[in-house]
Amino acid sequence: MYLLATVGLAVLLALPTTAFHDGNLNYHSPSRRHPNLGIDVPLVSRRSFKRGAIAFKPSELNFTHGVASGDPYPSSVILWTRIAPSLNSSNSDVTVKGTVPLYNHDTETYIKADANPVCVDWSIRQAAGNSTISVSSGRAYTTGDIDYTVKVMTRCHTPPALASTEVLQVEATGLTPFTTYRYQFTVCGSSNKSPEGLTKTAPAENADVSELKFAVFSCSNYPNGYFNAYGNAARKAQQDYVVSINGLTRQVFRTVLIPKQVHLGDYIYESATGGPRAHNPPRLLFTLFDYRTRHGQYRSDPDLQLLSKDFAWIATWDDHEVANNGYRDGFSALNNTEESFRNDGPSISVDQRKMNAVRAYFEWMPIRQVDMDDNLRIWRNFKMGKLMDFIVLDTRNYDRSITTLGWNDDYIGLISDDAGRTLMGSHQENWFYRQLSESAARSATWRIIGNQIIFSRVIEEFGVNGDNWNGYVANRNRTLKHLYDNKIGNNVFLAGDSHQNWVSDLVWLGEKPYDKATGAGGLGVEFAGTAVTSTGARGTLTTTDAAARKRIDQSSVLQWQDGYYRGYFIMSVRKDRIVTQFFGSPSVATRNAWDLPLANFTVLAGANRLSRPVANGSVETGSLRGGTVKHTNVTLNTQTGLWQKIGFDKMFISTS
Repeated sequence: MYLLATVGLAVLLALPTTAFHDGNLNYHSPSRRHPNLGIDVPLVSRRSFKRGAIAFKPSELNFTHGVASGDPYPSSVILWTRIAPSLNSSNSDVTVKGTVPLYNHDTETYIKADANPVCVDWSIRQAAGNSTISVSSGRAYTTGDIDYTVKVMTRCHTPPALASTEVLQVEATGLTPFTTYRYQFTVCGSSNKSPEGLTKTAPAENADVSELKFAVFSCSNYPNGYFNAYGNAARKAQQDYVVSINGLTRQVFRTVLIPKQVHLGDYIYESATGGPRAHNPPRLLFTLFDYRTRHGQYRSDPDLQLLSKDFAWIATWDDHEVANNGYRDGFSALNNTEESFRNDGPSISVDQRKMNAVRAYFEWMPIRQVDMDDNLRIWRNFKMGKLMDFIVLDTRNYDRSITTLGWNDDYIGLISDDAGRTLMGSHQENWFYRQLSESAARSATWRIIGNQIIFSRVIEEFGVNGDNWNGYVANRNRTLKHLYDNKIGNNVFLAGDSHQNWVSDLVWLGEKPYDKATGAGGLGVEFAGTAVTSTGARGTLTTTDAAARKRIDQSSVLQWQDGYYRGYFIMSVRKDRIVTQFFGSPSVATRNAWDLPLANFTVLAGANRLSRPVANGSVETGSLRGGTVKHTNVTLNTQTGLWQKIGFDKMFISTS
């Protein structure tokens, strides 16, 4: 082991070490316009290889949190892992401290940080035929400065005999579109390997794609319950399927049923909740170390690791990745005032807390560090063949006007119609409208909009919720006006946040005619999903069904509502239709493999409404406009493949 480490160090000293560190995207700033959020790569390289530094032995290192992939493009995909001497997160805060310029001359801070770089090689190969030939490979380093996380963007090279310079080739020419690959990390010069994962590139922008499937999740609260929804979706995903690319039909090897995973936010929670799955650290999150530790705890969950390993993720954040009910100048429990600074936390400002949370999120998630114009941008678009555009928004943290904070609900009600209120800020909002228009202009069949919060005007027991689009009426009206004025149809809004299921026609109520019986007058639909584990409507099936009926009666666009089950939904996007299937977890109080079908919905291309009868006239739970509810409890065990009538007395873990 010592010999391998010594030889590796000698080779590295002969090569430009900054190239190795540059290969790890986590050393970069999340924004090219904010280089101060990055790490001084030359300085880290110098201090890492200074005389007397002792590298970790490969046997001292572990891939502590599995592997993951995300943000698939036609020619590349992000790969992620963590290779560390411990499960514990690093307490280094150099990435968020002081001015942190990219070429900082301050050496003391960095010298005191971890001086032992960890070296990993990564490789990616086609999964078809179980190929052993690498189509892309590279090397990257990590240290405690970035919590020992590794994130690389894979592209591919034509694999000649490997030359010494090619270990630096992290970015090469391009992976093949719409292709499944196997990937793996290895500690340099050793047999210490990560689990092998599967990932899949996106279709080329102009490709003729017959079908894409997405599993959609939101709101996974660790203390509340087990992440059964993640495990169920992962276990159900093995199936033969046929795809059509550029009109050429071919049989694809046995691979994933769900090419992409979508997470609409609240991937972690910042609370100090206790119980059998108590939050770690056991306090409200403020520091970089806090957020890193919480991400590490969540990613230790075996079902999350299972789903992450073999499926490419497309993720966006909601509020709890930073703090509850966030907006541009604060959160529900921390305002941007001196009084709040002194009394509501450990003297960490709103801006510093957000900076800490964002840094940890980009370190721990397989997400591209896109160019962020004037702020920390996460909104982006995926053009997936001629079939669809997947437009991901940030309606939480980018440039949002004040929201409900627990003490100002009446005020938000008074100003909800103000033209100056925005969920996205003018830069993102104009970009969003441009993406919608460009998608229609390039003749993409569908526009799928992934956002955090409910878009439709739904009315709850207490009235409208000022923390979703109902508190930003002018912003919603501007969006609807752009769609109607430009005759852009086939729109599907996705949402999370509410911890309940809502399915609606997409309509501009009060401005455009709408028939709730037929759906005529709409320009799309909305699928808003329940939580993986976060608490939903309180009560029994009987009481939650009754509450759902009231919501249906009060909201003309709402067609199905359920607040009882935790779960997820799978959306199959085809040229002629979208079919969306909702699934529920009968209980998250224990780790189990039970997966209950709740409701199925169809949207025909060009119809711009849910097909009638909605859900074929029958659902498992909740309330369905013009249909029936039948509680069969016939549930699939995703481990055994057997169906059985199942019931649980308890939905959640007790956290008291």
